[in-house]
Amino acid sequence: MDNKSEVSTMTRLVLILMMMGIGTNALAADDPSIKGEKRSSIQAAMSTHIAENSVDGRYVLYDPIDDKVLKLKLDDLHDGIVQKSDFYVSCADFSASDGTYYDLDFMVVENDGEYKALQGFVHKVGDTKRKYHLENTVDTTTVASVQETAKATETSDTFTLFGFDLSWLKFW
Repeated sequence: MDNKSEVSTMTRLVLILMMMGIGTNALAADDPSIKGEKRSSIQAAMSTHIAENSVDGRYVLYDPIDDKVLKLKLDDLHDGIVQKSDFYVSCADFSASDGTYYDLDFMVVENDGEYKALQGFVHKVGDTKRKYHLENTVDTTTVASVQETAKATETSDTFTLFGFDLSWLKFW
């Protein structure tokens, strides 16, 4: 085997390994179990949200990190969708009028068979990613339960603190 052949074989091996790595990263941003009508409904919800929140063809949102209102042109909706906590998340590429690249993620929820994008948020500016953790959201059932308990307590004649009945303190 000559040097030229060894280099060629090594180049092929490196290219194959790189493609495998790229393919793995691409799959990490997509849940293949989300398919069919569900997938198309999530994508449609994103498109509707973007259209309804656009002025003069630019999606408008507030960026709390940079403390400014962004007006971005949609370049591409990504196909990848993942589920994080109670939300589906998919992203899209946008560009600012100065050419700055923005990767926005969109939170989409399902309610009674209908999908709705709640909001978009900046995931990447240029090459700089921003961290977020949607899987750490408060359980909505727990919140509703706490609110119901608080409402019931407000209308009750019983006054308790840390489980102790202090109704006798209510003399006004």
